[in-house]
Amino acid sequence: MLTNKALNVAQARQMLLDALSPVSGWETLPIRGALTRMLYRDIVAPFDVPAHTNAAMDGYAFRIADLAADGDTRLAVVGTALAGNAFTGIVGERQAVRIMTGAVLPHGADSVVAQENARIDDDALLIPPGQTAGQHVRQAGEDLARGKPALAAGKRLGPAEIGLLASLGIGEVTVHRRLRVAFFSTGDEIASLNRPLAPGEVYDSNRYTLFGVLTQLGVDLIDLGVVGDDPAALEEALREAAGQADVILTSGGVSVGDADYVRELTSRLGDVMFWKLNIKPGRPMAFGRIGDAWLFGLPGNPVAVMVTFHQLVIDALLKLMGCSPLPERPSFKVPCLSAIEKSPGRREFPRGVLFADGDQWKVRLAGNQGSGVLSSMSSANCFIVLPETGKDIAVGELVDVQPFNGLI
Repeated sequence: MLTNKALNVAQARQMLLDALSPVSGWETLPIRGALTRMLYRDIVAPFDVPAHTNAAMDGYAFRIADLAADGDTRLAVVGTALAGNAFTGIVGERQAVRIMTGAVLPHGADSVVAQENARIDDDALLIPPGQTAGQHVRQAGEDLARGKPALAAGKRLGPAEIGLLASLGIGEVTVHRRLRVAFFSTGDEIASLNRPLAPGEVYDSNRYTLFGVLTQLGVDLIDLGVVGDDPAALEEALREAAGQADVILTSGGVSVGDADYVRELTSRLGDVMFWKLNIKPGRPMAFGRIGDAWLFGLPGNPVAVMVTFHQLVIDALLKLMGCSPLPERPSFKVPCLSAIEKSPGRREFPRGVLFADGDQWKVRLAGNQGSGVLSSMSSANCFIVLPETGKDIAVGELVDVQPFNGLI
């Protein structure tokens, strides 16, 4: 159902996520080819990891019951345990075994003293007081227990997850199929690259920005180029996109200008759920559906495209891709070294540079904050989040910052 109300970020995000569910389909890939993909089903550990109780560091394996209450304890060293070459005997009373990191803990022993905390005297091991039972020992299954989920469905596979799969001997994994995203820019003033600009034209930066963020997300891209301010051409592009893709991303053409047709055409070809946000930059943003494809009509200004993409579209695409749970967005307060004018009524997202000053983090504005100044995004590494009820920010005042590097 269409709402004409300008939604805040939380309302719009909830509406998006309530409407969306992961696309159907899966494929099985070698684990190296599955990097960044979303796990389709749970991975259950086929065995304990580690498979055996072992030493967490180089030292000597011993029995904690043998230690004296006061003073050093003298033990006989009866063998050596190496990683991949276990000690086959049993550690008896007042005995110890030289052991290396990763070696199986010998039968009878229950603790390891680090080699730097012990010493050898006349072929005997001297262990000082203060040791604790089970120290420097990794128990079998303490990382992953046999028969228990090792990775849950919906987990995005990063380097650690790929390594974990390898540690389980798993060479192939089933993942959600790639999301198909069609995208294009709109407007008679938008010029393709590699030709001179005519009066009033600007080069098409938005399509290349979207190419970058979508490529980082790992979706299949369908680039439909630039579509002018012609209703028939826009309708043809929307129909073509809806026939090929799960998601349509447009930039420009969603406000109330005479030549802004995307929202109107989406209403006629499908449904529009909302088209206004209570944020700056990025007020005009449409969300709806054409056929089986979800449409995100982003603003035309380059910075507004990136703000709306980071605040809303990333999570929507991740959900469609099968990611669960969605990643948390870290936010924390730091002193602001720039004065910022702020009118109440809209949530604003100035671009900032978050930096360490000694042992304290601080933030400053990243240059010109105009919604068409893309250099402010290139210079920035965070958003400064100013709430709807906010007021002007004085130098040194605490502000909320939301880092965006590493979100995708």
